[in-house]
Amino acid sequence: MTTGMPQALRADALDNRERILSAARALFSAEGLNVPTRKIARRAGVGVATLYRRFPTRQDLVTAAFTDRLRACRAIVDEGCAAPDPWHGLCLVIEKICELHARDRGLTEAYLSAYPQAAEVPADREHTVRAVAELARRAKAAGRLRADFVLDDLILMLMANKGIHAASSDARVAASRRFAAFVIEAFEERPR
Repeated sequence: MTTGMPQALRADALDNRERILSAARALFSAEGLNVPTRKIARRAGVGVATLYRRFPTRQDLVTAAFTDRLRACRAIVDEGCAAPDPWHGLCLVIEKICELHARDRGLTEAYLSAYPQAAEVPADREHTVRAVAELARRAKAAGRLRADFVLDDLILMLMANKGIHAASSDARVAASRRFAAFVIEAFEERPR
C-alpha cells in the first residue's frame, strides 16, 4: 500500500543527490545548461545511472539546481519593490540581478525559457514579472523611468548581460556592473 508520501532517502542516497546538485550547479554556472550529463555525474563521483535515479530528466536536475538562485532573484525583486523610491528600487533590481546572472551563466537560460514546464520556475517568474511591472509603473509615475520602457527591455538586458565573457568570474562581474550602469542610464527619463 502506498501512502503518497515521498520516501526518505538513505544517507548515502542523500549524499549522492547533494553531490550531483553541487556538481550540476558548478558546471551550469561555468558552462551553461548544455553540459553533458556524463560530465556532471563524473564530477559528482557517481555513475550516470545514479544521476538519472535521482533526477530522471534534465528538467528535474535544472529545476533542483536553480531553486535557490530563483529564490534569490525573487528576494532581489522584493527588496527593490520595498524601496520607498521606486526608481532607486528599480536600479537596485537591475544592478543585483545583472550581478547574480553574471556569476552564474546557466541562471539566465534556466530563468528565461529553458524549462518552462517546471512548476517552480513559472511561479517565481510570474511573481517577479508582476512585481517588476508594478515597480516600473511606480517609477514611470514618479517621472524617473522613461515612458517608452517595456518589460521586454529587461529581457533584452538579461540576454545581453549573459553575453558578457571574461577570463574570470570577477572580471565578468565587473563588466556586468559597468553594463548595468549603462542600462540604468538608458532607462532613466531625461527631459527632451
